[in-house]
Amino acid sequence: MTTEIYTASVLQYIPVFYIIWSDDLLSASEINVAENAISEDSSLTLADKKLLKSWLDVNNPPKDSVLKSWKQLIANSGVKLVEHNTYPLTAFSEKVAKHYQGEIPFNECIKNIEVNLGIQPNHYNHLFDVQIDLDPKSAQYSAKHIGSILKGEHAQTIDQFRSTLKDPIFSWQIRRNKEDFRQHVLEQVKFLAQKGYGAMAYSEDYDGTDNMEGYAHIFENMIWADGSLAIKFGVQFGLFGGSIQKLGTKKHHNTYLANAGKASLLGCFAMTETGHGSNVRGIKTTATYNKEKDTIVIHTPGKNDNKEYIGNALHSQMASVFAQLIVNGKNEGVHAILVPLRNNAHELLPGITVEDNGYKLGLNGVDNGKIWFDQVEVPKENLLNKYGTILANGEYYSEIKNPNKRFFTMLGTLVGGRICVARAGLGGAKFALTVAIKHALKRRQFNDSVKIQEDLLMDYPSHQLRLTPLVASAYVYHFTLDKMMSLYCDESQPDKRKIETQVAGLKSIITWYAIDTIQECREACGGKGYLIENRIADLKGDVDIFTTFEGDNNVLLQLAAKGVLSDFKAEFNSAGFSTVLKLLSSQLSDKLSTINPVYSNKTDKNHLYNPKFHVHALEYRTRRLTYTLAMRIRGYIKKGIPSYQAFLKVQTHLMTLGKAYSAELAYKSFLEHTNTITDPDYKTLFEKIGTLHALYEIRKDASWYLEQGYLGGTKSKAIRQRVERLCTELRPHLNTLIDGFGIPDHLMTAPIAN
Repeated sequence: MTTEIYTASVLQYIPVFYIIWSDDLLSASEINVAENAISEDSSLTLADKKLLKSWLDVNNPPKDSVLKSWKQLIANSGVKLVEHNTYPLTAFSEKVAKHYQGEIPFNECIKNIEVNLGIQPNHYNHLFDVQIDLDPKSAQYSAKHIGSILKGEHAQTIDQFRSTLKDPIFSWQIRRNKEDFRQHVLEQVKFLAQKGYGAMAYSEDYDGTDNMEGYAHIFENMIWADGSLAIKFGVQFGLFGGSIQKLGTKKHHNTYLANAGKASLLGCFAMTETGHGSNVRGIKTTATYNKEKDTIVIHTPGKNDNKEYIGNALHSQMASVFAQLIVNGKNEGVHAILVPLRNNAHELLPGITVEDNGYKLGLNGVDNGKIWFDQVEVPKENLLNKYGTILANGEYYSEIKNPNKRFFTMLGTLVGGRICVARAGLGGAKFALTVAIKHALKRRQFNDSVKIQEDLLMDYPSHQLRLTPLVASAYVYHFTLDKMMSLYCDESQPDKRKIETQVAGLKSIITWYAIDTIQECREACGGKGYLIENRIADLKGDVDIFTTFEGDNNVLLQLAAKGVLSDFKAEFNSAGFSTVLKLLSSQLSDKLSTINPVYSNKTDKNHLYNPKFHVHALEYRTRRLTYTLAMRIRGYIKKGIPSYQAFLKVQTHLMTLGKAYSAELAYKSFLEHTNTITDPDYKTLFEKIGTLHALYEIRKDASWYLEQGYLGGTKSKAIRQRVERLCTELRPHLNTLIDGFGIPDHLMTAPIAN
């Protein structure tokens, strides 16, 4: 066949039909999409339409000779496929027709076929012996500028810290002897303390800069040097020093805080017990006030009541011990007491027993241990008494009369630690993504011909789909944690209970995201990812524990969900729980009114890419789960089941709600930050990142949305196609995006990433 027998309008359709029949992309149920487009195309004559529709007969497809002529026609045009055009197939078809017939307008009907059938470049770029040009805009973004957006107002602190990590003491190497590893990490911690980083979250009176937000940023950067360093640093300055700072009073600050920040006083945070991992309120260690001696006696009552998995246990001179404070025979609840463990010769003091936890899955540079106390006596002044004290007359006093509120106020000190753990997990995910994507941008594998160069891993749609959404999520969680730390540090909001429940859920979903991401990156690198030298293997072991320390994720999700229920109840406390249920029912009814067949199957790009749709979908899930959860609890209580047992019966529902609420919170936090970006090009890029994250999140829970009738099958399929399309559109920017994480070259030591 020659081009002369085709009109210019028909010529535009030939690349589309060639792709459809070469890759069998057109099913019988989708023929009407192409037929409708052809029928509505005013540029086609009746004869043109008849010819094109004859090529849509699945029972009589075009012969091989016709397909070959189409391919030759396309190849002879010399037109290059621009893979990252907004509508690459339509633009490509237009250029082919233009080569043979001169100027021709952009065809909206072909665009509709491309969009509605979800045809993407990765479906057809292998069909043409033509060069694939990158979008000229692929170089428009600067990793340095993206990095500055991520660093925000903390750029100077972060840059200085990254320069500090250039010191040879932070050079990464394989260390498999735990004693040598621990000693090296201790030296690193002391080095950072000498540079002022240990005390940076403390006030200037104690050699700090009162910069808790900057502390969280350097914590993320620290894991790029070594996971054990980050955790030991966090235990010494964040947990031990932080407990003195947050739970102690000025006398404690003056005596201990500066030395803790300098690492001249090494300490540990002794909260968790063998028999009570997550149930802090139920710990068994006692701290009994002796009125005659004006001392407090610390004691481990049973074999499994010892402190367990205590970081820094073997190097510490002192511990912040959490125990049941008993004054005049009354248990006043959990309080923290400073207990010396060793003398100046580093010998254990009388009544103290410490055992090494031994080798672990990861973090073997951290000296975790078990601690027992046998009637260990300390001065009354060692009680960290900001929220509860023992008066001179031997009576207990607290300004917070409600024991529950007092307990949770004291636990608020853990919020900063949980943010930092999530931050470190995110740092691990960023490092693994950088290694995997750098590798995939160089490693070639397979092709349909041995005569030409093999394809890059990153050009395979399956590889894009497994890694690109994870990059998008890294950006979303970065800004989310920025916001959480900012709220936590806001002294105008002294009540931290709301932020505590928010961080509980976010810590859970982000640390789970981190371990899932690291595993995906390991697999994406094949055997190379399994080699210790490429760092992903160690990251797997180091980050794995993040899901259970600073709070087990499954427990924290329930805390987050109970916070959601409490928020709704508190809003209408005067009218009681029934009003809350009625309100939720009304709100859901309002939302359900929009969830009609037209909405549930709406698939146009403007709708699917609209943040209002994403927020609507995430809010609906949270509200729906809240309402059904509240109804289930009410039903159980009406039957006479005690409230505690009722909550046990809905435990999995609570966790589902906790995840949904946290996902909604994360996306909304990202949107808030995106709205502050003033450069229109970068704002567009970040909006695309947010869209991919949101659609990917909705897609992961598609079964729930389908069950609720929120999504129809057509819309669910369209979301899947859009996720794939967005991965393709972000392909040219991936290297810039991971470079934007800012991992310094001297820390990116994985050979496959260099």
